[in-house]
Amino acid sequence: MSAQPTVEELVAQYDQERPMSRLSPRLSAVVSVVCAALSLFSLYAVFFPLEQGPQFYVTVFLTAALPLCFLTYRAGARDAGAETADEGRSAARPADGPRALDWVLAAAALAVCAYPLFDFDGFLERRQLPTALDTAVALVLLLLVLEACRRTTGWALPLFCVGFLLYAYYGGLLPYDWPLAHSGFDADAILANLFMGADGFYGVPLNVAATYIVLFAVFGAVLDLSGAGAFFIELSFAAFRGSRSASGRTVTAAGFLMGTVSGSGTATAVSLGTVAWPVLRRAGYSREKGGGILAAAGIGAILSPPTLGSAAFIIAEYLRESYLTVLLYATIPTVLYYLGIILAIEIDARKSLTTTVEVERRSPLRLLARFGYHFVSMFLIIGFMAAEMPPFKAVVYATGVQVVLSFLDPAHRLTPRRLYEALAQGSRSVLPVIATCAAAGIIVAVVTQTGLGLNLATIIVESAGAFGSDPTVTLVLTALFAAVSITVLGLAVPVTASFIISAVIIAPAMTTLGVTAPEAYMFIFYYAVLSEVTPPTALAAAAAAAITGGSPMRTMTETWKYSLPAFLVPFSFVLTDNGARLLGQGAFTDIAWVTAVSALAVAALAAATGGWLLGPSTRLERGLCAVSALLLLYLKPLSLLTGSVLLATALGLHLLRGRGARAHTVPDAL
Repeated sequence: MSAQPTVEELVAQYDQERPMSRLSPRLSAVVSVVCAALSLFSLYAVFFPLEQGPQFYVTVFLTAALPLCFLTYRAGARDAGAETADEGRSAARPADGPRALDWVLAAAALAVCAYPLFDFDGFLERRQLPTALDTAVALVLLLLVLEACRRTTGWALPLFCVGFLLYAYYGGLLPYDWPLAHSGFDADAILANLFMGADGFYGVPLNVAATYIVLFAVFGAVLDLSGAGAFFIELSFAAFRGSRSASGRTVTAAGFLMGTVSGSGTATAVSLGTVAWPVLRRAGYSREKGGGILAAAGIGAILSPPTLGSAAFIIAEYLRESYLTVLLYATIPTVLYYLGIILAIEIDARKSLTTTVEVERRSPLRLLARFGYHFVSMFLIIGFMAAEMPPFKAVVYATGVQVVLSFLDPAHRLTPRRLYEALAQGSRSVLPVIATCAAAGIIVAVVTQTGLGLNLATIIVESAGAFGSDPTVTLVLTALFAAVSITVLGLAVPVTASFIISAVIIAPAMTTLGVTAPEAYMFIFYYAVLSEVTPPTALAAAAAAAITGGSPMRTMTETWKYSLPAFLVPFSFVLTDNGARLLGQGAFTDIAWVTAVSALAVAALAAATGGWLLGPSTRLERGLCAVSALLLLYLKPLSLLTGSVLLATALGLHLLRGRGARAHTVPDAL
């Protein structure tokens, strides 16, 4: 009988990141030193920016990071001999890399990435007239970035990049009157734009990874090693007790808190599931419902402040807004998302008659008094940014505070050795993101160079307009096309890449129709993230099913039910002017009433999907609730009135049916 997979193996299997190689102790130590040095370099650059400018910094960053992708991620499937381990996992598992080719690729990556650094000013001056050597180095770097991306995230994104490169090269051969035709570019022009242009490898995506994401990854590693993750889970278990829905609410709260540490929906679902699934099972949850709660709670972690997912940093950069502003955009949708999960859990507790589970736990007040300091650093990040401090400085200061506070817990104090581990873990965890961002820069560069973004925006709008000339119909259909496109794209590529590709192609279509940039980007962000709970792949749900032993497809269906509000609320952002209130824009009174109406719509959605009002509901009542929810989320006067009437009708029918049933049963009882 084979041993059960570890948490790390499950995360590697179901996350969109490929599993790392098992390095020998000596090589692992060397890689850790380089990763820790990269983290320190990033921290140093926050307070002492390099004189040569941001692009020089990003170039140095990629020079250190890209070779590590070839040393730490295997080229293909692991050896058969490395697949097996002894039953008790007591023996050390054999190392499986790197091999000779990996060392050659790592050396080549180091050489071509460092090439611009030897004469950086000359490199910048040759942008318009690159030399043959510049072009050759650019070609090698292109191949290496694609290979690093393939190793860390799979084949999908590199193939997308190749498709865009082919379009850049052959698009000039298309008939000039075709919407996608462009003037055409030769290989030298394409490579020069990728290597030496403002976009390309060193564009916004990689710049964000090097200046924001790596620092927040270090912060997450420091939180984790200082015991914050264990505290968040224990606090969640302590806070909810004494009701049939307590176990479900506990998992939801723990998922939200754990997300600040992991930054990954799949990792949160798996890490939480190993602790919480036994409790959910004892409470009476089926394997599929338990997995659905775990996956929905996990994916909510990267939709929620104070960290959000990696794409949120790119939103801030594209919008030229502070990261705190993006956090404020996400606050009300986060409340609505978790409200939907909690209501669904309450309904399930009544329908399935789950039971109260008693577990050994301490008083939540005592836990907060003893370990509540773990919240301090997270609140400090928000406080510092509210004081107009740049987010990269805010997170560094907060990290320093967390290091100091860790000494309040002798079991988790960050001694120099453990702090070194956190620094190494931070940079090592973002290697796939770095490869993804460098590869995504290829797509951004091609879209900018060829004008593809505006052309596709025109095609999308015209396709929607083919169904009628009414502007509202065109906007609704454009939003539907966009949601489907982003979701399908997200099934194949990581969240960050899905957002970047969609932002440069779909956002222009929405802004053409009058949608503001924040609304368009937040719409795209939510659908990029939600691809992780969308069948038929639904990676977070598949990982949760591996924990619970449930059917993956049925677990995906349950996850979709719990996370349904997150699929519908973003439409409110883009379809009406009032939708902007959900992003915290406008007067306080307007924000309040729009939030209240949206909460009512989420409650109607929960009633429709759960089949429960004050008791079991009929199909008619569920249908009325579903239509009511859609109308309420449209947030226009007539739709609000109609939706309210339908919801009141459903509730009235439900009450009348319940009264009639009681009147019918009383004589029988007598």
